[in-house]
Amino acid sequence: MSTSPQNASAPQPTGPLLTISDLHVSIPQRRGEVTPLRGVNLTLEQGRTLGIVGESGSGKTMTALALMGLLPANGRISRGTIDFDGVDLVSLSEKEARRRRGTDLGMIFQDPMTSLNPTMQIGDQIGEGLIVHQRLSRKAARGRAIEILQRVGMPRPAQIAKDFPHQLSGGMRQRAMIAMALVNHPKLLIADEPTTALDVTTQRQILDLIEDIKEEYGSAAILVTHDLGVVAGRADEVAVMYAGRVIEHAPSRRLFQDPQHQYTRALLAALPERATGSERLYAIPGMPPNLKEPILGCPFAPRCHRAQDDCRTGTITVEEHGGGHRVACLHPGGEEQLTGLAEPTALPLPTVRPLPVPEVQRQAPTTAEDVQAQADVSTAGSDVEIVLDVDGVSKNYPALGGSVVRRRIGTVSAVSDVTFTVREGETFGLVGESGCGKSTLGRVIAALETPSEGIIHLDGVDIEGGKGRNSKAVHRSVQLMFQDSAAAMDPRMRIDEILTEPLDIQGVGNAGARARRVEELIDDVGLPQDSLERYPHEFSGGQLQRIGLARSLALDPRVVVCDEPVSALDVSVQAQVLNQMKDIQAEHRLAYVFISHDLSVVRYMSDRIGVMYLGAMVEQGPAEEVSSRPRHPYTRVLIDAVPTVEPEDDRERLLVEGELPSAMEPPSGCRFRTRCPFAQEICGTAPPVLEMGAVDGEHQVACHFPLPADGTLPLPVGAAR
Repeated sequence: MSTSPQNASAPQPTGPLLTISDLHVSIPQRRGEVTPLRGVNLTLEQGRTLGIVGESGSGKTMTALALMGLLPANGRISRGTIDFDGVDLVSLSEKEARRRRGTDLGMIFQDPMTSLNPTMQIGDQIGEGLIVHQRLSRKAARGRAIEILQRVGMPRPAQIAKDFPHQLSGGMRQRAMIAMALVNHPKLLIADEPTTALDVTTQRQILDLIEDIKEEYGSAAILVTHDLGVVAGRADEVAVMYAGRVIEHAPSRRLFQDPQHQYTRALLAALPERATGSERLYAIPGMPPNLKEPILGCPFAPRCHRAQDDCRTGTITVEEHGGGHRVACLHPGGEEQLTGLAEPTALPLPTVRPLPVPEVQRQAPTTAEDVQAQADVSTAGSDVEIVLDVDGVSKNYPALGGSVVRRRIGTVSAVSDVTFTVREGETFGLVGESGCGKSTLGRVIAALETPSEGIIHLDGVDIEGGKGRNSKAVHRSVQLMFQDSAAAMDPRMRIDEILTEPLDIQGVGNAGARARRVEELIDDVGLPQDSLERYPHEFSGGQLQRIGLARSLALDPRVVVCDEPVSALDVSVQAQVLNQMKDIQAEHRLAYVFISHDLSVVRYMSDRIGVMYLGAMVEQGPAEEVSSRPRHPYTRVLIDAVPTVEPEDDRERLLVEGELPSAMEPPSGCRFRTRCPFAQEICGTAPPVLEMGAVDGEHQVACHFPLPADGTLPLPVGAAR
């Protein structure tokens, strides 16, 4: 930057930079009043990072919005103070609060796409704060905007400053949001779920960037997230919130190694990375309390496995446990391990009844490939029957240009020559960065897209070969579980209509049989029968995802393609959905294609894992083998970027910078070579083949120079560009 940070020369405060005392927030509604914050107490020293974690609705974001003075229009601070740098923010006028928001306080919002103005260029949006608060000219503000874009690691900052938000990738939009928050060098940076929708490599880059700039400016930071791994390695101290209160506050390392509140212990027990073998995840029973009603005793008592009578009626105060560890719990700690086997009945075990539908009429083999495919299935053995066979599948899209006359200017290679199989009752996980082709491949498998090349066999039958009745049979046998169930459901339809729709389309049974089937489905995913009479907007995210699971199971499919099914869920709700998916799979021998960028979830759910990069499969094999002994450098990059609550070991980390290359012009040879520190000349001329790097039986890698199995990293040799 051309100017030094204003905070660098500012006198350092003698006390905490931020002190929140007994903060209450009320939001009047038509039927009652919601109290999302009920006595929040927090402190933060200059230059330190505070992580705030908890389930959705716990008050994390509301605390951040109260700090910024951005409560909903009908919301108000009914009690308490927010002392920031010696000034009570609650008592400020709107004019003074606006000045503080632009200079001393900066906020990175959760969804940059909805936070950025779609009609303004990125440079103008960043420069706006400089024009308003520093009275710079438009030209000077644009120059400073380009400087800050360069500082946050934006490629081609001068060009990006002229672009609009829709022209940027998710990671680039998040960098633009960070630039906006930092443009006036705030003393406190608040990041509200800054990495929720990002893949692990972009996530690590964004978190590194926030940490670096915080240290450069001498700022303090608040990280608001439901991802415990994000704060474990980044925050100096962590506050756990539940029902609008801070129920545990401790130095980061101490909290994760010795959690005291039963809610904190339950959140950690629900993490997939802490599951061993095939054990069920611990799922917190019940739901958070209704914040419209008074809460007696401990708000977590109705869901706590150690709750006693005094927890439900007594006064809960924050007690000091030494070393800055404060807990609001009458019966803290405990030696017992929380596991899914011992969990209270949060969700009933599934008892899905088979739907009386006619068997799929398989098309008679008409080509040599079909004959061979059916022969392969018949020789595989009944206990390991291959249900899905993806063979050399590619998917290309035309790239169009021109504002008036649209013309083809190139080809987007979304999926390139992908091959794998999925057996009955097996989960095949697909991982990779955003834009690697995972979701496109999922749509092709679900017959929602036609492959440009290659063939897909379902139970030995080419899914593209069926017409008419057989085409309907394919769609009955392969179902899709969407990432955003709310967007995938018609908001004007009741849940019973949504679940009945696939039965109607397939002409299954009569009206009475369909009604009974829908009632069984809603039971099997652990929701009450009155849910059928409600609309999608009346459910939480986890409940909607369970309804999405029920819909995908309505026709008793052979294969379910799960596209990021738990990426937007809290860890506790995620555990419930994943447990249920495993239960139903075991009941029906379902095959899952599980798509996600969360490697800990994929490792827990999958029997085998395939790793995709820029449309190509670069590694696949048994889940434990790929996760613990990755052989492709890109797989190692993904694993090393995963945030974890466990203390990091001394193992060397392999990191990459920058965005994926364009799928319109993928690199020659190995597609990863432009970001690989070990690439040599042959990597730019000869595309590696998956079989060529076959290692350890089923573990295969498409790499000219696979990594050693012992986890050591060779010295970088530079890439052939």
